[in-house]
Amino acid sequence: MAEDNQNNNETQGEQFGEGTDILRTELGESMQTSFLEYSMSVIVSRALPDVRDGLKPVHRRILYAMNESGYTPTRPHMKSARTVGDVIGKYHPHGDSAVYDTMVRLAQPFSMRVPLVDGHGNFGSIDGDSAAAMRYTEARLDKAAMELLRDLDKETVDFTPNYDESLEEPAVLPARFPNLLVNGSNGIAVGMATNIPPHNLNETIDACCAMMDNPDITTEELMKILPGPDFPTGGIIMGRDGIRDAYETGHGSITIRSKTRIEEKKNGNYSIVISEIPYQVNRRRLLEKLGELVKEKKLPEVSNVHDAADRRGIDIIIDLKKNSIPQVVLNKLFKHTQLQIGFGINNLALVNGVPQVLSLRQMLGHYIDHQREVIVRRTRYELAKAEERAHILEGYVIALDNIDEVIQIIRSSETDKVAAARLTERFGLTDKQTSAILEMRLRRLTGLEREKIEQELAELRERIEYYKRVLADDALVRQIIKEEMEDIKKRFGTPRRTKISAAAKDIDVEDLIADEDVAVTVTRAGYVKRIPVSAYRQQKRGGKGTQGVNLKENDYVEHLFIASTLSYMLFFSSKGKVYRVKVYEIPEASRHARGTAIVNLLPLEKGETIRSVVSTKDFPNDRFLMFATEQGMVKKTSMDLYDRTRKDGLIAINLKDGDNLLSVKQVTEGRDVILVSSDGKAIKWNESEVRAMGRDTMGVRGIKLSSDEESVIGMEIASDDAQLLVVTDKGYGKRTPISDYPSHHRGGQGVYTITQTKKKGDLACVMVVNPDDEVMLITDKGVIVRTPVAGISELGRSTQGVHVMDVASGDKVIGITLSESQERKHGDVRDSEPVAEGQASLLDE
Repeated sequence: MAEDNQNNNETQGEQFGEGTDILRTELGESMQTSFLEYSMSVIVSRALPDVRDGLKPVHRRILYAMNESGYTPTRPHMKSARTVGDVIGKYHPHGDSAVYDTMVRLAQPFSMRVPLVDGHGNFGSIDGDSAAAMRYTEARLDKAAMELLRDLDKETVDFTPNYDESLEEPAVLPARFPNLLVNGSNGIAVGMATNIPPHNLNETIDACCAMMDNPDITTEELMKILPGPDFPTGGIIMGRDGIRDAYETGHGSITIRSKTRIEEKKNGNYSIVISEIPYQVNRRRLLEKLGELVKEKKLPEVSNVHDAADRRGIDIIIDLKKNSIPQVVLNKLFKHTQLQIGFGINNLALVNGVPQVLSLRQMLGHYIDHQREVIVRRTRYELAKAEERAHILEGYVIALDNIDEVIQIIRSSETDKVAAARLTERFGLTDKQTSAILEMRLRRLTGLEREKIEQELAELRERIEYYKRVLADDALVRQIIKEEMEDIKKRFGTPRRTKISAAAKDIDVEDLIADEDVAVTVTRAGYVKRIPVSAYRQQKRGGKGTQGVNLKENDYVEHLFIASTLSYMLFFSSKGKVYRVKVYEIPEASRHARGTAIVNLLPLEKGETIRSVVSTKDFPNDRFLMFATEQGMVKKTSMDLYDRTRKDGLIAINLKDGDNLLSVKQVTEGRDVILVSSDGKAIKWNESEVRAMGRDTMGVRGIKLSSDEESVIGMEIASDDAQLLVVTDKGYGKRTPISDYPSHHRGGQGVYTITQTKKKGDLACVMVVNPDDEVMLITDKGVIVRTPVAGISELGRSTQGVHVMDVASGDKVIGITLSESQERKHGDVRDSEPVAEGQASLLDE
């Protein structure tokens, strides 16, 4: 083995030559070292911006090369190929396409909040069109870019050798405005990435000034000045929480939504006009996606999509079909297309060559420190130049004061060196002063020129004094920074384009549901469905009605109510429990369909039935639920105690043995409650008669029943200007003013509300109505009729009523509710006091 190693070494020695040292190392270690070096090269030299000027090396080199070549705003545009050649030949040894693509982006107003390159020709579009070849386009520096390069010749920044050490390039630009925040940055390095959104120039400068005035300013105070990103394409930022997270921690996520408006056309249909789209969204792909969704029938409400882009804007017009709800369609568009996107913020930048995630205060702080250094270095440079010039002028003044002797010395000297030495010895001048005197032209000897020299010297001495004060006073340095940034703000500032919405809102399933009124029916056998109330046609008093439900044998509709699809439905069962669902969760069915078994929606126990339903969109603590049981017990409980969901239901009221829950209604302070019993009696008392109780309590007595055979059949919430409509099971009814019923304390028997006879039937249902209302009556076989209340006679309390509905033999009336038009007309009232009928009643919201 030793002999083999010796032979290998001898062979390698012959291969590499005598005296060659061979370094042995592990392959894994070599790969790791090489990869780390490559990673740091990518991080520092390619992918991440410097916190001071907000530029990556390629951006900085493009701007510097254009400035050195004279492609400034005051000069004509030059071919882009010349700039690309200068950059890759002198400073950036990479592909020409990478350099050109970067320069193109610097010129795009939809990519840069403040463009830094003034492009001439096709530099791409928001539709995703690529720029023309570099041989066709022309470019020069934009005026704003000159502010990044300003004072570069005054030793304000350090210079480093280029890649072949033949030239020098700036390590960072002076950057007289905070470009990192104004134009943002994005890039992917090895193991890390940056994504900094652009901001408004005016707001960013104001934030810098505020931080210079108060270094301890908080993020909340900064956000009053700099509320959030300002994208060049506009749009709307939904919510401030993501912005606050990014400003405080350097990481955050925001939602950007398109700016849209809804327009009504002459034919009554609607159009959605998209005027602004989120940042970095390809408009052409967005249009293609819209077309795909329409073709796949995922947007059945859309009839056409127009590309209405012109010189004034990039509008996209979406025409909707008849009866479409624009907001629902818009929510679908936000969910399924890039009209709404997420933007992840990662404020990663180089600080002294080291990548760091920065908060807003840190980014502003590093920029302000950079500007202090720029101003100080510029002031030192100008001070040195001023002192150098003043030194020369002081020599001129000495020479002019002794001009005859100076001329005699110069004329009598054999060489200029001798003259310089004699002048230095005679007047105590320096070498620079004597050189300047010897080079001075004769015309400077005139009296006018002497005055100019003295005047210039006096001005220089004032400037020197000012420069020294600047270098000695940090407050004066800050003042200079603020004044110069304010000047940039006046010249280049523009109004904010991106709107910031106060609250974030995610698109959930409810945003895709049309907010409309529906009728929900529940049969005695336990079938439930929802259907638009417009499916039922209006008829006059005494009409036959229309078949609303195809029922099984011995089944009948026990409940019907009207509610919004987005409302909460509180189902109160006969056992005193409450179940909460959304209306849209109830399956929709046709007018003749039986519906879905309610046990598929609610976990009802054996023998448990739904007795009352309340619809509401919120649960305020100043509104209450009034409960009534068959045995006359009542209870009042705040609604906020029911703002929770439990899979197997919540206890809504405690019941006595043998008692069942009858009805539940919303009630507000000062309203009257009417209880009606099966023996035709009614009692009215104020809701204040019942104190507010907890959720799982029994309540107090509301009405005294005449016998154990009697029970409560209805509870209503009313006011004196309304009327009480009562209907018997054989279709006879009447309406009586509420004011005809005397007020009592709770617990009494009440007064008669109808005279019951065998011909006209027993009291079946009651409801509080107004004369201009329209009601729907339903029988236990599913027959429904709509009739105006004005067509029902207004009679006294102790009367029998008139014919309201033609009830077939073997059928009977079981309930009543307001029709669709009246629900909409009295929507505010119905929302605050949704109706909830009992065992033999018809339910509405």
